Amino acid sequence: MKVKVVALPEIREYFNELIHILHEKEYFGFEENAIEYVESLFEDIKTTLPQRSKKQAPAYFSRYGKEMYYSSFKKNKATQWYVFFTIYIDQEQDEQIYLIRYVSNNHVIAQYL
Repeated sequence: MKVKVVALPEIREYFNELIHILHEKEYFGFEENAIEYVESLFEDIKTTLPQRSKKQAPAYFSRYGKEMYYSSFKKNKATQWYVFFTIYIDQEQDEQIYLIRYVSNNHVIAQYL
């Protein structure tokens, strides 16, 4: 069975906004470094999400979808990213699809996990 990781359009938009937020709030002095950080995070998610351990998402996150799971991605000492997703099976294509529905970090949502 093939595995595919797909992000909702809102997620792609969030990552584009994140580049500007990280640069404007001076987490990165150069926009190029913010771009590199966000691209690295997104690539890590796309390539390793299916192999990572997952947990059932708490009820608080049901606003983003039903029967969701989440996995964590630690990018540095201070920040851990959480990726919330639903898993679908496409029998016709013999494919398992991980649909990313929400992404945030420990600074924003730690109290809900």
